[in-house]
Amino acid sequence: MADADAKSDDTVIIKKYANRRLYNTRSSSYITLDHLAKMTREGIDYKVLDAKSGNDITHQILTQIILDEEANGEQMLPVNFLRDLIRMYGNSMQSLIPHYLEASMENFRANQSKLAKAFEDNLGNNPLARLADQNMAMFKAAAAAFMPGGESSSSRGSSDASQGGDLDALRQQMEAMQKRLDALDK
Repeated sequence: MADADAKSDDTVIIKKYANRRLYNTRSSSYITLDHLAKMTREGIDYKVLDAKSGNDITHQILTQIILDEEANGEQMLPVNFLRDLIRMYGNSMQSLIPHYLEASMENFRANQSKLAKAFEDNLGNNPLARLADQNMAMFKAAAAAFMPGGESSSSRGSSDASQGGDLDALRQQMEAMQKRLDALDK
């Protein structure tokens, strides 16, 4: 029960008036469907209530946002999907479709997260990424060596011997990379 109360406290109440204006009760300001679309993208939970009757009209408003997005050239729903969806209204399977679509979208989000994580993990194993990291380290070392005061406070705290060794190692890496580049030119 406490979780439900906490969740309802996080839900922003939007009131829709007869003049088609939307009022955000949390910010005490009038908003547009574009604001609601942005809130949706940001993961902000909201409920739209008809100001006169108090009825929950969130579904209608979300559908209107989708219609506006589709009309403004951001078409994401294929025509055949829309036709199939319309055909499902009144069908004996109609009650199953919302649950199926929710489960499909949840699987899509999970797979999207897994794909992003796999991409990040593989990027760390990518030799070009490692080369870019080495280049950045060399650039920072060169900037610190040639610009007075260019060192960060953390590098100033290390010993001069350590800095000299790091600089020598970077110079050797730079020479090795230059040899590789020269070999590629031939």
